[in-house]
Amino acid sequence: MLQVHNHNELSAQVHEWKRQGLTIAFVPTMGNLHEGHLSLLRLGREQADKLVSSIFVNPLQFAPHEDLDNYPRTLEQDCKALMEHDCDLVYLPTDRDLYPQGLQQTTTVHVPDITEDFEGRFRPGHLDGVSTIVLKLFNLVQPNVAVFGKKDYQQWRMIEKMVQDLNLPIDVIAGETVRDPDGLAMSSRNQFLSVTERKTANQLQSLLVQAREKIRNGEVSAESICQQAAQQLQRRGFEVDYFDFCNRDTLAPLQGKSPAVLLAAARLGNTRLIDNIEVD
Repeated sequence: MLQVHNHNELSAQVHEWKRQGLTIAFVPTMGNLHEGHLSLLRLGREQADKLVSSIFVNPLQFAPHEDLDNYPRTLEQDCKALMEHDCDLVYLPTDRDLYPQGLQQTTTVHVPDITEDFEGRFRPGHLDGVSTIVLKLFNLVQPNVAVFGKKDYQQWRMIEKMVQDLNLPIDVIAGETVRDPDGLAMSSRNQFLSVTERKTANQLQSLLVQAREKIRNGEVSAESICQQAAQQLQRRGFEVDYFDFCNRDTLAPLQGKSPAVLLAAARLGNTRLIDNIEVD
């Protein structure tokens, strides 16, 4: 596996692969890889001749009060996992390599409409930071296929829209959320949960499943079901940002009987958890 640390090395290797007519699948990450990431690598491996990943904790998507400095960094074991999954190249850039003029002077990318609610409302600037770094990485890696996880549902849909709006020749593929045996969606931040919090954390997914079944059965309005679920989370010690449903493709308020998705974000102790479940 090749390890490259600057965009010139990366571009040279990509150019050589393109000259040979080889296709590229790309899985961007922030490191601290777990089974969720590894499932995306396996999916990417099936899609193209070459598999490229990146490890970069992107400062542009963190607000000043968020956990940038404490975000877990496990580079040695991450590279080992990438090699075990037949990754051909990992890009390990520095902040200076990707933001040579500094964060305040860099051009940013805003994807409208789909980013205004949910994470866009509770983490201002976060999704712009994600779309900016992903577009920069797309321009450098020039993938034929890019793989994202459904756990970050709004992020995945935002990237789909950005690719479509900007006419990028990239197929965006989504991998299903990988969960612990008790249903908790795998996340690098789960390790910050205390023992007691970890026993409670799976209630987020449990209540999403219950809400989906109640909506399918038409017991009461979906709005009431979501409100009740949020109240139950609060009673169990969560601080709820949102527990709501929307159009699965556009994340706009649901009209009629379009395919929907339930989205939830809540803080348990110092750890913010997000999850979702699609509703047919």
